[in-house]
Amino acid sequence: MKRKMAVPNEDVVVFVIGIRVNRLRSIRKWWPTFNAMPGMLKELYAHSDLGFLSHETSIGWRSVTLIQYWRSSEQLLQYAHNNQHMKAWKVFNQKARSSEVVGIFHETYEVKNYESMYVNLPTRGLGKAIGEVDVSKMRESARERLAEREAK
Repeated sequence: MKRKMAVPNEDVVVFVIGIRVNRLRSIRKWWPTFNAMPGMLKELYAHSDLGFLSHETSIGWRSVTLIQYWRSSEQLLQYAHNNQHMKAWKVFNQKARSSEVVGIFHETYEVKNYESMYVNLPTRGLGKAIGEVDVSKMRESARERLAEREAK
């Protein structure tokens, strides 16, 4: 059994962003919002200096949620005001915001302490974003992994 954990003691920002299609038949209004994210992700992965580390995607019946990992809130906010994102925001406001055919949300978390465990999985989540290490005897339990930051 292969057990890994995300590299401990790194500050990280977790940004959760998603959309929910409220009216499936109004595709002309919600598609531009849905279609904006792949271009932004391509841009983020192409420019490591922006502070973006990686992401995971979850697809539901009417929704798509992305969990993004960033180096800092400042870099996330700076990206939010760049051309690619502002263009998508303008399109959303023009085509979908007032009609309620699609909803969007985001949440930002500045994470100072965390623990993680990945068993028999390819690299994902926080481990993919900041790197992963083997779980050692000193890191057997979640309590031990959480206490590691306090010990330093």
